[in-house]
Amino acid sequence: MSAKVSPFAPSAYPALPAVDGVRFASTEAGIRYSNRRDLLLATFVPGTVVAGVFTRSKCPSAPVEWDRDRLAGGRARALVVNSGNANAFTGRKGREATRLTAEAAARAVGCGPDEIFLASTGVIGEPLDPVPFERHLDRLAREAAPDGILDAARAIMTTDTYPKAVTRSVEIAGATVTLNGIAKGAGMIAPDMATMLSFLFTDAAASQATLQAALADAVAESFNAITIDSDTSTSDTVLLFATGTAAARGAPALEEAGAEALEAFRGALASLCRELAHMVVKDGEGATKFVEVRVRGAVSDQSAKRIARAIADSPLVKTALAGEDANWGRVVMAVGKAGEPADRDRLSIWFGDFRVAHEGERDPAYSEAAVSAYMKAPELAITADLGLGDGAARIWTCDLTHDYVAINADYRS
Repeated sequence: MSAKVSPFAPSAYPALPAVDGVRFASTEAGIRYSNRRDLLLATFVPGTVVAGVFTRSKCPSAPVEWDRDRLAGGRARALVVNSGNANAFTGRKGREATRLTAEAAARAVGCGPDEIFLASTGVIGEPLDPVPFERHLDRLAREAAPDGILDAARAIMTTDTYPKAVTRSVEIAGATVTLNGIAKGAGMIAPDMATMLSFLFTDAAASQATLQAALADAVAESFNAITIDSDTSTSDTVLLFATGTAAARGAPALEEAGAEALEAFRGALASLCRELAHMVVKDGEGATKFVEVRVRGAVSDQSAKRIARAIADSPLVKTALAGEDANWGRVVMAVGKAGEPADRDRLSIWFGDFRVAHEGERDPAYSEAAVSAYMKAPELAITADLGLGDGAARIWTCDLTHDYVAINADYRS
């Protein structure tokens, strides 16, 4: 874990109300390091529904394959997460470790292995020893409590400098439905998704199809709209667990609650995912700037997204941001290299509210002093208007600093 805490680290966390039917326990299991919380068990009441979105990497980890194979079952009784070892590119040994871990968790909570979901994060290519899981899971199942979510967020960290936890609530038929979420991620972060894990918990009642659709939409505009270094991990996992316990307080299933209630839930879920995704970017390895890249006027939304990624992923743009330099020429470069329709003489670029380039040349009203002062802010916006159509997209990114190089050259997560 990086020694230097992100300048965006929260000074305090909001109270996260317990989600009925969810319990947490975590411990120092010595997965890779000693004296570090690195093993999480979350347990769920019977009948809990699960939805998931995973990495599109062609080299997925063993836990990702395990979860994909079990998602169709639609039910979950426990989640086991470790940090320090990704159990990726570990072949037969990796698959055996997932099986043994799931079986140990199933014994601990009293269910079948197909209701156990797994995630691992850390170094790639080293076999994961299942013995620490077998040693600790029985005890963790006994100790699990509703109020352990912040420690759960700490247990899944690798190079993160602070835990990431967010809560939302929504009224459905007069009953309060709670959504809580945790995430980890600081490097190897790019759309589809990142070296990022996120686990979301709600007491709403819903079918898996409803949850899966809501989660997929929320991820598209949050975890799949961030980039730190353009590298997509083997282990990306977002899982949403819905216990259905709000029904005992009068909340109908989302399918029965009506379109307005369903949209309210979807909005709360999207907001929760977006805040967690922003926290991931703000904890980017060595990051000092949080940046929203906006593209509009493209020929389509997909074209706009590809151009936004080209800007957000450009090392030259990102190092300019680190140097607080409004180097709009590098943004022009990134637009031009994206391989999407663009017209130099229609392109306009803004840093914040300052238009710096317009119709193929520097804006006549450009003030270097004003823009340089703006670039000193910790949160910035870059806008590119292509002037070609109605396509638009947003991606969030950070700067690229000396510390990013140092962390990744000197540290093996």
